[in-house]
Amino acid sequence: MREVDPKTTKRAAAFELWMRAPMPMVTLFKTLNVTPLVRWSSKYRCKLNMLMCWSIGKAASETRQFFLLPVGEKLMEYDRLAVNTVVDIGNGEISTCDVPFSPDLAQFEKDYLELTRQVQETGRPHDAQDCMVIGTSALVQTEIDGAVNIYAGIYNNPYLIWGKIRRRGFQSVLPISFQFHHTQMDGAHAAAFLERLQRQIKGLG
Repeated sequence: MREVDPKTTKRAAAFELWMRAPMPMVTLFKTLNVTPLVRWSSKYRCKLNMLMCWSIGKAASETRQFFLLPVGEKLMEYDRLAVNTVVDIGNGEISTCDVPFSPDLAQFEKDYLELTRQVQETGRPHDAQDCMVIGTSALVQTEIDGAVNIYAGIYNNPYLIWGKIRRRGFQSVLPISFQFHHTQMDGAHAAAFLERLQRQIKGLG
């Protein structure tokens, strides 16, 4: 992680426009066909949430805007990504876990299982150092059409939220919301990321 001069990046104009905006976050909604994830999860007996997080990381790793993030009043550049997931630690309480992204699905699954188990056992969050973290929240108790996350001006990281998978004929579909800071990317970049995410999921079929 290192600070960069915004003027030397392609986000220079966006930095000037949106860094001091009272509400610089943008949210897009999309319904994904996640049938391949459901089948892969069943066939190989792996966690569906892990597969979703890996697919998000894979699509993000191919979207260069994810490697720049406004932090405070600075623009930071990262070499690595991580995907954050919410962990149930019992008694109605939750914690969070950053899982460093690896393009190797087996390695990501190993890290996901080990780190989430660590968080569950200790009750303490795990933070990935020097990674640009993509937040996620799976509200699988119910079907949701989308969500707009809070913005406090501190946590500028991109964030994806989804609920319970729905059946549509022979397919499994999942509405998701994707929130991002406008300094980090424009709507076109975000839309391209969501298309990459859908292609990544279909690639598991």
